[in-house]
Amino acid sequence: MPDTKRETLRFAPSPNGWLHPGHAYSALFAWDMARATGGRFILRIEDIDVGRCRPEYEQGIYDDLAWLGIEWEKPVRRQSEHFAEYEAALKKLREMGLVYPCFATRKEIQDAIAESGIPPRQWPLDPDGAPVYPGLYKDIPKRQLNELMWEGRSYCWRMDTEKACTMAEELNGGPVTFMEEGVGSRGEHGLIRARPQAYGDVVIARKDVPTSYHLSVTLDDATQGVTLVTRGQDLAPATHIHRVLQVLLGLPEPRWHHHELVRDADGRRLSKTAKDMGLRELRARGVTPEEVRETIGLAERA
Repeated sequence: MPDTKRETLRFAPSPNGWLHPGHAYSALFAWDMARATGGRFILRIEDIDVGRCRPEYEQGIYDDLAWLGIEWEKPVRRQSEHFAEYEAALKKLREMGLVYPCFATRKEIQDAIAESGIPPRQWPLDPDGAPVYPGLYKDIPKRQLNELMWEGRSYCWRMDTEKACTMAEELNGGPVTFMEEGVGSRGEHGLIRARPQAYGDVVIARKDVPTSYHLSVTLDDATQGVTLVTRGQDLAPATHIHRVLQVLLGLPEPRWHHHELVRDADGRRLSKTAKDMGLRELRARGVTPEEVRETIGLAERA
């Protein structure tokens, strides 16, 4: 059972690449805060993307964090070992009538946007920069839905965001809010009203994997008793989705602290996709953990 009497923080990387200084900032930020409050620090491996995650990257996470001087509780929770839990939560959302299967391909979505009469450049984008889903397959007849499933068409599960928000507010007895102790997606701080509509009908699960980042991270934080979620500002918009899911699924409410991102000299944030220099490379070059802290601006918290 989670220790509800102590502050609990976590670092939850995906083993789909090597950790870079941006990850070091996030991990050390949570580790330092846990030590300062006498709290718990949890490491979680978010490996639901079974096609991209690799054992060597997971081992690299353990090696890099140990090198940084971070200690974590064991055993480590690996999301790939808990698909049944995510599937149970998905079933609950389905029974509540809040999710629906979407068979739309990327090309179908692009074609629907092109045929909408709205110039593609003016089509709304979600906080992650992707076009907001145009609603294909949202209200198709049940007979057609069954035919598509019988054909074996690939699909994902999308949340009916407007319906979900309405039900969440009914369950909550008023507007759904969350506490931001850092800086939110729009520079907000303090008590913020959850408004996930910017994402449209967001993907909650896929046919081959019964979850998505949004669903799994929400369930994991509750299961592990996380009281303060610390992560980069790029993930701040997702909090609006996660808070609504917490209300719908009857999960406890943590607080959030979104921190600044580590950027290069040109202001670009570091990423695995851009193959920025990893911690393992810095270690091989003789860089010390103290020098990493100094580079990312956390030396004073060591």
